[in-house]
Amino acid sequence: MDGEPLPWITGSTTFCGMRIRVHRGVFVPRPHTEPLARRAVELLPSGGVAVDLCTGTGAIAAFLRLHRSNAEVVATDIDPLAVANARANGVDARVGDLSGPLPPSLAGHVDVLTAVVPYVPTEELHLLPRDVRRYEPEQALDGGPGGTRLLVRAAGVAARWLRPGGGVLLEVGGEQAGAVHEVLADLGFEDIDVLRDEEGQDRAIEGRRAPTAPTT
Repeated sequence: MDGEPLPWITGSTTFCGMRIRVHRGVFVPRPHTEPLARRAVELLPSGGVAVDLCTGTGAIAAFLRLHRSNAEVVATDIDPLAVANARANGVDARVGDLSGPLPPSLAGHVDVLTAVVPYVPTEELHLLPRDVRRYEPEQALDGGPGGTRLLVRAAGVAARWLRPGGGVLLEVGGEQAGAVHEVLADLGFEDIDVLRDEEGQDRAIEGRRAPTAPTT
């Protein structure tokens, strides 16, 4: 082997205990994303609506469908390869930029919005392991200066598409939680909390759209 991701070779990986198909050229879901997916299940009511942005293989969306089978789960990704992969995992995935492909009828009615957007700072891409830089798609990694370009946009999408009281979960890296916390607060989100792993590293940020927020 020369560093090619093993799931590309075997065709699958395990995410939250479930088998996820992984196509060559699609970003491989990481174990540190699993707590975000489990928290999303907790926030999604029976018969609710969930949106997963930058879905990749569709791992989070597939996990939501597994545990909330009567919920409506819609996923998007700008990469057609990723969308095809997500569909192979049984996800209702659509090609387009963030909320672009979402049905207009969902605006203001989404219970949970998740997003694992590209968040590696452009200036730090060269620090990634060589096999990651060689094989995994750069568009799934590069988050622009500081790594927050797509995080800020995803927060804005959440403010427009979540119902009042709905929850957003955004994966973050490094020292980004503080900046994203500020963005969410400015957008009117409440109960903002940072989710950390066992080593105390920031992994995701959660927020709740104010119950009194007007629907879009």
